[in-house]
Amino acid sequence: MPELKCTVQTCTHNVDYYCSLDHITVGGNSAKQAEDTCCDSFEKRKSNTTSNTMADASSFSSIDCKAQNCMYNEGCQCHAGKISVEGGGACRCQETACATFQKEY
Repeated sequence: MPELKCTVQTCTHNVDYYCSLDHITVGGNSAKQAEDTCCDSFEKRKSNTTSNTMADASSFSSIDCKAQNCMYNEGCQCHAGKISVEGGGACRCQETACATFQKEY
């Protein structure tokens, strides 16, 4: 299970740069670069609260990966040691990205 760091502070699942979900999905089926990916699990925070989920945040999450061209994608699962989801002030999942994406050659 990869270590996950998330900078998307506008996501309801983000608690101090960790994700309160134990399972996320990274989209970008035909991605050729990190900007072509996104966190499909992103949900915009509806208020100024830290999170509107009751789950604890963790640095580890199971990651389903739809980015078929990523070197870390093995059987639609991410096998990178660490990943970073970025998107600062994102309002929708398309404004997020898996910064760890590396095109498979």
